[in-house]
Amino acid sequence: MTVSSPEQPFRVFVGYDPREDEAYEVCRRSLLRHATVPVDVRPIRQPELRAAGLYWRERGPTESTEFSFTRFLTPYLAGYRGWALFVDCDFLYLADIAGLLACLPSDSSDRLAVACVKHEYAPAEATKMDGAIQTVYPRKNWSSMVLYNCGHPKNVAALTPDAVSTQTGAFLHRFAWLDDDEIGEIPFAWNFLVGHNKVDPADPATQPKAIHYTSGGPWFERYRNCDFAELWIKEADELKADKEKQKQKQQLVMANGEKEKEEEEGN
Repeated sequence: MTVSSPEQPFRVFVGYDPREDEAYEVCRRSLLRHATVPVDVRPIRQPELRAAGLYWRERGPTESTEFSFTRFLTPYLAGYRGWALFVDCDFLYLADIAGLLACLPSDSSDRLAVACVKHEYAPAEATKMDGAIQTVYPRKNWSSMVLYNCGHPKNVAALTPDAVSTQTGAFLHRFAWLDDDEIGEIPFAWNFLVGHNKVDPADPATQPKAIHYTSGGPWFERYRNCDFAELWIKEADELKADKEKQKQKQQLVMANGEKEKEEEEGN
């Protein structure tokens, strides 16, 4: 099954929250850096959706991020066509997204509406991130990384802007619009929950391919020394170095342009 081509890059929608801007940038860089297929990464920014009249839900006390519900607009934003990925911004990719797409069975276009890691996750702490309320509910974290079959009839019918702005959290986060056999399963290595999933050195299948700092990552002081923090910090440092190099190149171009202008004026 082909989900990406030079003419049609695979679309990845990343949940964006201004409190986690650096996390989004690091997630995007890690995803693109490892990808061997064309990828189009797009942030889901709640203010833009509100301005466009696509989202009008009032924020509730248990919404820890601005994309708690806007994530479910992924099929709509993808034009209800093809496959697309939604992922929280607090992910760090260690492997090629082509491997994730290879997890989809060959007949998935007709059968599956979504595919995700089917975690059994019940966090014990009362808060997360920068003090946000930690909630516990069935199928928690299933919606944190989802491959959507955007044109599936049930997604088209259920995941409209009106539904995403009005339906309950239970309906959306538990995939209540779908039958169980329409929810495909992805290996947990692609949504490896820090503090929950464990690596077995003897089992390569347990090595994380995408790390999910679900309670909070090193961009929050509280989680500066969490498991796998060093990998995220390394990626963030490389991102900063890339930006500094780009800045220096731009300054050099500007300086050369000004020099050429002065020479022309002198002549």
